[in-house]
Amino acid sequence: MDSLIQYTGIIASVWIVSGIVVASLFYPGYSHSRQFCSELGAFGSPTQKLSPVINNYPLGLLFILFGYYLISTYSLHMPTIVIGIMVITHGLCTWICGFFPMDADPYTTEPSMSCNIHSWSGMIMLVSFIVAPIIVVFSSMYPFAVRVFSLLCIIGCFYFSYRLSVAFKARTIPGTYQRLSYGFQILWLFVYSWFVVS
Repeated sequence: MDSLIQYTGIIASVWIVSGIVVASLFYPGYSHSRQFCSELGAFGSPTQKLSPVINNYPLGLLFILFGYYLISTYSLHMPTIVIGIMVITHGLCTWICGFFPMDADPYTTEPSMSCNIHSWSGMIMLVSFIVAPIIVVFSSMYPFAVRVFSLLCIIGCFYFSYRLSVAFKARTIPGTYQRLSYGFQILWLFVYSWFVVS
């Protein structure tokens, strides 16, 4: 079991991309460029029930298991313990985002309680995977290449988060920039996970 748990970060990185693609196949007319990933599980969407089952719930478990692996394996290294806590936090919030759907209209001026919970959980998810690579950047335990890569992923995430904000206000292609922003975080997780188990 331990040998499998150490690969859960890598598995999660691949799973999230595959899960979004698969779920979108059951949503007629879904646009990856114009719609958010969370719209797959939004109230009233064709995949409201399906998306959390194949995305949020298994992904949350994978994140939590990987965070547990980091904490238990590197129990004498505080920076890695904090990274593990951030990964577990990301997993818990992934569950919350699945349990509390966003509203069907992302531009609604009066979001429901469920949508507010979803949005705040999503914000915590974003922050948790900013804090984690920042810790790597400033930790001498990690090789220089891993620290530089982590910094580049942070910059990429911030840049495309800004582009996402602009695209959302302009109602153009926020989905593209959301995927790129979160994509840098998932790319970081994949490379970091590969490093710690190699």
